[in-house]
Amino acid sequence: MLVIESLSKTYANQVRALSDVSLTIPKGMYGLLGPNGAGKSTLMRTIATLQDPDQGSITLDGLDVLANKQEARRQLGYLPQEFGVYPKESAEAMLDHFAVLKGVVDRRARREVVDALLRQVNLWEVRKQKLGGFSGGMRQRFGIAQALIGSPKLIIVDEPTAGLDPEERNRFLNLLAEIGEQVVVILSTHIVEDVTDLCPRMAIISKGQVLLHGEPLEAIRSLDGRVWRKTVDNKGLDALKRDMVVLSTRLVGGRTVVHVLSDSSPGESFEAISPDLEDVYFGQLRQQAA
Repeated sequence: MLVIESLSKTYANQVRALSDVSLTIPKGMYGLLGPNGAGKSTLMRTIATLQDPDQGSITLDGLDVLANKQEARRQLGYLPQEFGVYPKESAEAMLDHFAVLKGVVDRRARREVVDALLRQVNLWEVRKQKLGGFSGGMRQRFGIAQALIGSPKLIIVDEPTAGLDPEERNRFLNLLAEIGEQVVVILSTHIVEDVTDLCPRMAIISKGQVLLHGEPLEAIRSLDGRVWRKTVDNKGLDALKRDMVVLSTRLVGGRTVVHVLSDSSPGESFEAISPDLEDVYFGQLRQQAA
């Protein structure tokens, strides 16, 4: 279990990236959902011991992460939003190199680890191929393979599906779900569907603050009977934004479909709909901005 208590971070330019963040994250998939610039990457980098907070504590199964960084690093795997590889090296050779860095010095043991990971992430058939020729999804699966070296207790993945096509996204999410059965996996993303599909627990973060945490299904149920939908033109949209709590707008067939939050029917032509996690997410962001 990962326990984060009262974590805060302000950068030299006075940007307050984290403000008194406290979370308890059990084994399994945990979604950290928030817009770009919410503080998610700062939190991930702090948990991964790549930067220090101004205050607060982090413990992993009782280990003080901030006071014992080297030991913590042996127990975690990290896939950042952007990571570099040597494009002329093969997946097999690069993974072998990472295994050495993780302390797997015995050649035979290292070969077994590398082979097993390449098969687990479905890269065995392309293990001799140069990384520079990998697709985005293949690179992400390679990134997960390196994060799994050393059988970590905690795996952190930061915006892992951004830019992936639907097939690669599904393949990658299935891989994460399989891994998440055994260890703590934190999925940091701004893509609501990723959390909906994978995570039995989650937190919504914005402007460095935790707005909501718990079970997605419970959060969705809290909006039962309070979300309404209507199709409007641009002139009507401006009036709705002025008078109502508009959760989201989207174009469907060239027309604007609006979701509105209201305890009772907001007016003519609105229909009650079943809420989803996107409604919860935007509702929390609107409430913070109010």
